[in-house]
Amino acid sequence: MAPQPAQPPLPAGTSAVAESSHSVGPPSGLLAIPSQYSSEQRLRQSMKHAGHDEAREDGYRLKGIQLIDSVRQSLQLPVKTFDTAAIYYHKFRIRFPSNEYNYEDVALAALFVACKAEDTIKKSKEILCAAHNLKQPHDHKTPDDKLFEAPCRFTVGLERHILETIGFDFRVQYPQKLLIKMVRRMFPREAVDSREEGKKFLRVAYNMSIDIYKTFAPIKQASFTLVLAILELTSLLLDTDPEKSRGLNKAAAWHSERSCVLETTVDLLDLYTQFPKSTKVGPRFALDKVMNVKISINNLVAKEKHQYHGWCDRCAPELLDTRSLTPASATSPVTNPSLHGSSSTKRKRAPSEGTQRFVFDAAEARREKEIVARYFNDEYEEDEVEVEEPIREPEPRQPSRTNHAYRGHGHNHADYGWSGHRTSRHGHPSDRHRSWRGHGY
Repeated sequence: MAPQPAQPPLPAGTSAVAESSHSVGPPSGLLAIPSQYSSEQRLRQSMKHAGHDEAREDGYRLKGIQLIDSVRQSLQLPVKTFDTAAIYYHKFRIRFPSNEYNYEDVALAALFVACKAEDTIKKSKEILCAAHNLKQPHDHKTPDDKLFEAPCRFTVGLERHILETIGFDFRVQYPQKLLIKMVRRMFPREAVDSREEGKKFLRVAYNMSIDIYKTFAPIKQASFTLVLAILELTSLLLDTDPEKSRGLNKAAAWHSERSCVLETTVDLLDLYTQFPKSTKVGPRFALDKVMNVKISINNLVAKEKHQYHGWCDRCAPELLDTRSLTPASATSPVTNPSLHGSSSTKRKRAPSEGTQRFVFDAAEARREKEIVARYFNDEYEEDEVEVEEPIREPEPRQPSRTNHAYRGHGHNHADYGWSGHRTSRHGHPSDRHRSWRGHGY
């Protein structure tokens, strides 16, 4: 076999890979752009995609936030840590269904991540120990107990999933600080008569700022909207003088919209009418009082075009309103609580998902996507080519055998050879209807 001739050297500035073929490199990964807020319609789409059962999820949401608040108070953590943990808990529960992770594990892991984000460092064993002592006060444990070795490793594993869920976006609003400032504006310290009234008003409004995290309002609205809704609802429940809240009626002056304030108020009223015993403010007021306030707010909402801000009518038929009005069902944690870590499983990433990258600049992500798309899009060109095909001449037909058929006795039947004893089609007994072969000739 003759040796192959030597190839000429490549010119400068070129590579063998580009010379050989149009090769496509590995994919650049999946880009994820985190968003701090979401709409009601988008939340319903996410919950429908995850296959949530509303009768069960309502109870899980309330029990998880109550656990975070109880452990936070036991460890003497500030309220900003509670706000951050509640946001992380909601975002994680919306993305993953209930059968993958236990709500107690997610709540404690969210509090663990929030302690790091808010610089109120607590070890995972301390959080697990505090939750255990609250649940079983007769069996007091210390963080050094070996009982928390396995749950500690699982909590650290959940930390990575929570960070991926929030997209490494640690922006969280704290409405309590703004709430105190606006209450002081409504009830000045100089007025001695309004000082006691302001303390009572602030006590109810502050507890309501904790209850609002048991709804999805904090991940839908900004801090000004949350505070305006809390102040308006507190004023209606306490029958406060409207003159004190007159300066708060213009939502545009506080970087908000009236429809968003009404939507947040309706979320709070739904919480107090359906789950009054699971809140701090609900047991303090009679249910009739709350229902009357809700009717008045619903009348204001009816004047708006949509109850929810940014609602799309074209996407509405794809959603099913599966909100539950009976949370204490057989599958609800209110009547069937699950044990700590009893149904938690680890999630494995599918091989087709690839590497996920988190980008905070949306414009830069779109520009990168357009650049990468040029190397992965299949482009085709259509060319029309005229080709002349010869037409064949039709072949002459061959004479049929039926032209020479034997005609016998006027029946116009063809003779295809000896067939032995043949009878007529209808089987007549008379010999007149039989062929000549039937007579023995």
